[in-house]
Amino acid sequence: MPGWLHLLAIISLLAGLGSAIIIAVDVFRNPQHMWIMNVVWPLVTLFGSAAALWAYFRYGRLATRAAHHRAMQNHEKPPNMTDTPFAVMVGKGAAHCGSGCALGDLVAEWLAFLVPAIAVWFGWQTIFAEKMFAVWILDFIFAFSFGVIFQYFTIKPMRGLTPAQGLIQAVKADFLSLTSWQVGMYGFMAFAQFFLFRHLLGVKLEVTTVEFWFMMQIAMWAGFITAYPVNWWLVSKGIKEKM
Repeated sequence: MPGWLHLLAIISLLAGLGSAIIIAVDVFRNPQHMWIMNVVWPLVTLFGSAAALWAYFRYGRLATRAAHHRAMQNHEKPPNMTDTPFAVMVGKGAAHCGSGCALGDLVAEWLAFLVPAIAVWFGWQTIFAEKMFAVWILDFIFAFSFGVIFQYFTIKPMRGLTPAQGLIQAVKADFLSLTSWQVGMYGFMAFAQFFLFRHLLGVKLEVTTVEFWFMMQIAMWAGFITAYPVNWWLVSKGIKEKM
């Protein structure tokens, strides 16, 4: 690996981790109105880094429990509903999906590394010659599972649904969003693995390297780009909640 790339990867990962810690401390002191967002924001910041940190303090802080309480006392709409542009609401919806992807990919990638037989179960060496493709299936399963859970704890309380209704709506809200996110993420990781690293640099991206997770940070941004228009449609149709 080129030395400059190794250093850049370390800096980027530390920036994401540092930003996530800052937000984790802040949401502990100033919890969000929807408790699941206390989990979503730090996860998003692992890849969103300084941009996500700015978005949190500019718009995420509008949705604190204290801010909602003050608005209710004054018989007003919560500030996150009045002071957040629709385009930002869509971005928050896409990032909400991305948090489930981030957690799912972290779990799946390390699980497949620690227990290689899992990749075999998902088709490595039988259906896929490339291990990465088999692990993508595991990635999707974990990402979708976490995404539905995150959506459930957003939609159910906001709409006052029963558990069964909340689960159905969470699946509807997350399937298209997550799938579109994974398209962008998988597309960039394939480009990075096969062209940037194997073809240009002559090396293979491994889960145990900082370069792999640096590329994953960029891949998450690619996922955000492909998921954004889908989330615009989902939010405008009321399938996903405005946030």
